[in-house]
Amino acid sequence: MIKKNIEEFKKFIARGNVIELAVGVIIGGAFSSIVTSLVNNILTPILGLVLGGVNFSNLAITFKDTRIEYGAFIQSIIDFLIVAICIFTLVKIINRLMHIKKKEEEKEAPAPLKREEVVLLEEIRDLLKENKPNKKEK
Repeated sequence: MIKKNIEEFKKFIARGNVIELAVGVIIGGAFSSIVTSLVNNILTPILGLVLGGVNFSNLAITFKDTRIEYGAFIQSIIDFLIVAICIFTLVKIINRLMHIKKKEEEKEAPAPLKREEVVLLEEIRDLLKENKPNKKEK
């Protein structure tokens, strides 16, 4: 029973979809750290300058003994929006490049080959046209 499960697991892991998913998750994690750095080190300070030196991460309200850190929430929203915009832009660029590549391949692709039966039928048609007397000649 265990041996059968191990074999099934090996087949599952060896499938391309699982490996592609794993690569996607790893690249997504790396991309996330890049975007987080972009937000924390570049965009948030610029936004702070524009808004008069406001640091979102320190914004909080204290209510009785509870500290509500809404600045961290605002920062998370900004992070999400920037990640979404970056991914959207990246997907648009990739789609555009794929579209250009597809058009180039279509231009370079040779005309589709006709089946042998079609070629023979076209030859017979052409021969019949050549041997058919013209109505004006009668």
